[in-house]
Amino acid sequence: MWEKFNEILVAIDDFVWGPPLMVLIMVGGILLTVRLGLLQIRKLPLALKWMVKNEEGGVGEVSSFAALCTALSATIGTGNIVGVATAICAGGPGALFWMVLAAFFGMATKYAEGLLAVKYRVVGEDGHSLGGPFYYIEKGMGKNWKWLAKVFAFFGVCAGLLGIGTFTQVNGISSAVKGFFDPDGKANVDIPLLGEYSWAVVIASIVLTVVVALVLIGGIKRISSVSQVIVPFMAIIYVIFALILIIGNITEVPDAIVTIVKSAFNPKAVLGGAAGTWIVAMQKGVARGIFSNEAGLGSAPIAAAAAQTKEPVRQGLVSMTGTFIDTIIICTMTGLSIVITGAHLQPGLEGVNVTSYAFQNGLPFPSEFSAFVLMLCLVFFAFTTILGWDYYSERCLEYLSGGHKNTVKVFRWLYILAVFIGPFMTVSAVWTIADIFNGMMAIPNMIALFALSGVVAKETKEFFKRKKEEKTAE
Repeated sequence: MWEKFNEILVAIDDFVWGPPLMVLIMVGGILLTVRLGLLQIRKLPLALKWMVKNEEGGVGEVSSFAALCTALSATIGTGNIVGVATAICAGGPGALFWMVLAAFFGMATKYAEGLLAVKYRVVGEDGHSLGGPFYYIEKGMGKNWKWLAKVFAFFGVCAGLLGIGTFTQVNGISSAVKGFFDPDGKANVDIPLLGEYSWAVVIASIVLTVVVALVLIGGIKRISSVSQVIVPFMAIIYVIFALILIIGNITEVPDAIVTIVKSAFNPKAVLGGAAGTWIVAMQKGVARGIFSNEAGLGSAPIAAAAAQTKEPVRQGLVSMTGTFIDTIIICTMTGLSIVITGAHLQPGLEGVNVTSYAFQNGLPFPSEFSAFVLMLCLVFFAFTTILGWDYYSERCLEYLSGGHKNTVKVFRWLYILAVFIGPFMTVSAVWTIADIFNGMMAIPNMIALFALSGVVAKETKEFFKRKKEEKTAE
């Protein structure tokens, strides 16, 4: 029965995340890139400057940087470590090329999402902000499209509670902790009704639940304050170690880049008869890239709507840096580390073990220390994703329930419960369900971005025209 159920889920997942959705997201990014005149290149220095410089006199709940960190807390996750490895193993090194290309166009998509989130958000007298795809669908496209906004919000709640927000991340944390502290599964305990589990998993479950509960009960301000500390810290630590690996093997980098580019268009020339087609490389790279940086899914604009700003364009630029940091920097470093060390060619390795092999064999440190660093990064990455997705799903539920606070409070405790039982969920279907919910969020969001691309282009043109006139007047 379970096997049949899994087969059905995999079929649905393959359909949802098939070529049509990926083409929809890629074409949306290309359309916005053209309409905005390669804004992601022209305005990237300004975006990086505004990323750390908060706007004075802005309206909202948290600073622009805090809103970005909240969004990054959800996007910088297991996809940066596990997703890249999975893509390269399935599609060859060329998958990294397509991942970066998708992220380039995804920067324009993320810019549009951030801009629209602030333009159409609702800010209460108490400073409480609510915005995201559900509001830019309803207010931007018109009330006749409110049903589409509700579809997005419904799948947003499901993705948080039953998918990417809880079970998948908690499973990632418990697996990483067990893999480091109890790899042979010798320190076990028999739990009534659940079965036998490693003490490492049980302790990780309890500690994680308590810490998550303490943060979530404090709401967006506590989530953003924690994210402001953890996100830059974990990203910098990971980037430093990846840089040490790349610099330590700098003579291998040119060959690795050539391999990646060649494999993107002709995998057989690089990997021989065992390789798939370039279409497989593109499919895996684009899919994992979107899963990692979430450009087009509609999740990040929910956090962007809380930013203290009065300029939608400014927040759009700040949001755009999220995709740049997540994929073009962090995922590229992971991919280079894997290709340089040949980790993807090792038989029997998959997922996190591929990246772990790269770190253990590419870093000039004892293998146990390198494995510990990677485990620590995975734990932090997954932990902050749990926090970010709680915020996303709570805001979706707030929209669905018409702002009913008790409903949101009950949901928060259900979310904490899901975090507690997550490590004991061994059904592989959980990962497939997470993928399906993410895809179902993307469809209404991308429809809205196509419909409102003219609004995005107009707002952008008027903003920079106004800024130019102000500068001339000075």
